[in-house]
Amino acid sequence: MPEGDTVWQTARRLHTALAGHVLTRSDLRVPKYATADLTGRTVLDVTPRGKHLLTRIEGGLTLHSHLRMDGSWRVYAPGERWSGGPGHQIRVILGTADRTAVGYRLPALDLLRTTDEERAVGHLGPDLLGPDWDPDKALANLLRDPARPLGEALLDQRNLAGIGNIYKSELCFLLRATPWLPIGDLPAEHAAHLPPLAKKLLEANRDRPARSTTGRRDQNLYVYGRAPRPCLRCRTSIRTANQGDGSRERPTYWCPTCQPGPSPHR
Repeated sequence: MPEGDTVWQTARRLHTALAGHVLTRSDLRVPKYATADLTGRTVLDVTPRGKHLLTRIEGGLTLHSHLRMDGSWRVYAPGERWSGGPGHQIRVILGTADRTAVGYRLPALDLLRTTDEERAVGHLGPDLLGPDWDPDKALANLLRDPARPLGEALLDQRNLAGIGNIYKSELCFLLRATPWLPIGDLPAEHAAHLPPLAKKLLEANRDRPARSTTGRRDQNLYVYGRAPRPCLRCRTSIRTANQGDGSRERPTYWCPTCQPGPSPHR
């Protein structure tokens, strides 16, 4: 599941492959941009913004994409077999003389003026891995609705950008609070620690091939994906439930002993 660290890694791969090179192939396989042709233009940079990717192209254009649940970008060398999925899942192809970047299953793809990027990402809160990071603003955003469940507030990219289901569950465990706890009920010292803790986790993982929040070699995650195995702290069985409005599955994991408070089972 792509989260802020995964998107950061994807942006770095795309930037390394494309930036400074002229596009020799351009194929945007969405009806709105089927006739758009970017060949002959130089890719200037690829920048992550939360879970969004901004590929800036000569001539004041930006290709905006979002991975959501199962989208991905793959980079291939000449002659290398494309392996990211069947051809009908390809949404965009950007090729240079040396590399080809292929976007699979991208649910959001927009070609816009670079000066209009705010239309795509202006709603986002401070980016945990970006130059605009502001922990005080992120905390103020989170506490704006004190009755909102902690897990839902963390997933709201308008509060802070980059957290998904995995980091949501892991952060709540580290804070010793259930994801259903009203965020206003989080002890003040824990709330103040939340933004820097989230940044620390994403920064620690942006260069790792395998995400880890535990620092252990035998187990990478404390709770996410571990139900009904025993908690690494207390040996209680980890539990799981969906959290949210029901429009999308949001698997949430927690330890009922280490994380006292409201939950669907209480």
